[in-house]
Amino acid sequence: MEQLFKVRKNRLDLFKKRRTLPVREPLEAPDNLYKSCPQCKESILFEDLMHNLYVCPHCGHHMKLTARERLRQIVDENSFTELDRRLFLKKEQLAFPGYEEKLSRLQKKTGLQEAVVCGAASIGGFPCAIAVMDSNFFMGSMGQIVGEKITRCIEYATKKKLPLLIFTTSGGARMQEGILSLVQMAKTSAALAKHSDAGLLYISYLTHPTTGGVSASFAMLGDIILSEPDCLIGFAGKRVIASTVKEELPANFQKAEFLLEKGFVDAIVERKDSRDTLRRILKLHERRAS
Repeated sequence: MEQLFKVRKNRLDLFKKRRTLPVREPLEAPDNLYKSCPQCKESILFEDLMHNLYVCPHCGHHMKLTARERLRQIVDENSFTELDRRLFLKKEQLAFPGYEEKLSRLQKKTGLQEAVVCGAASIGGFPCAIAVMDSNFFMGSMGQIVGEKITRCIEYATKKKLPLLIFTTSGGARMQEGILSLVQMAKTSAALAKHSDAGLLYISYLTHPTTGGVSASFAMLGDIILSEPDCLIGFAGKRVIASTVKEELPANFQKAEFLLEKGFVDAIVERKDSRDTLRRILKLHERRAS
């Protein structure tokens, strides 16, 4: 009898083992399925965010874009031809400790050679020269190559008698390149003066943030200066200015809306309206550029 119970118990154990489901790891959502808005902290389905041009549907915060994504949103499909893509510093110009390694890491991470992409394209059928800065690369800081690429883009626009469009985003001049980065302020400004003397249109489109040497040179020299909402725009930091002038500054000081009120910016344009706005401006100035 005892033997029969043992046989039955063994058969039950075997049956339980066979019907037991395999243990699975808990399912996790992919990292890029949702993105948190840096301003309101709401979670947004990444696909919805892409369709909304990386603008938060809850609070309207304009998130930063890569240069390539900006171009995809603005220019006509298959119209962009890149200029000076492989321009780079020589090894002897990378003397700052760790600079060469940091550049190499950023190039692999972003797929860019430098913090700006320049070229020729059309917007709504209207041709233009265009430069788009990318804050993912050294915070869009302006070194020798950034300054040289933008200068060449301006000169290309002058030679081809094209209107010029520059999207700015930058932390300022690149300290690793010292005085040679500051020289780019004068070089880009001089090229813009020749473009203006030729009677050509320059549109400066400010995005968050536009500061330092970039804001003190080509960013604020546009015939028409546009900005995305709530951008930080300025030269020195707010705390530095407050401590220098010994005054309390307005809460929205150095924001795009403050600059619009003071006349430094011509219009604040939401991202969804940017392509159409630029198309209309280029259309209005078509004869001037011809």
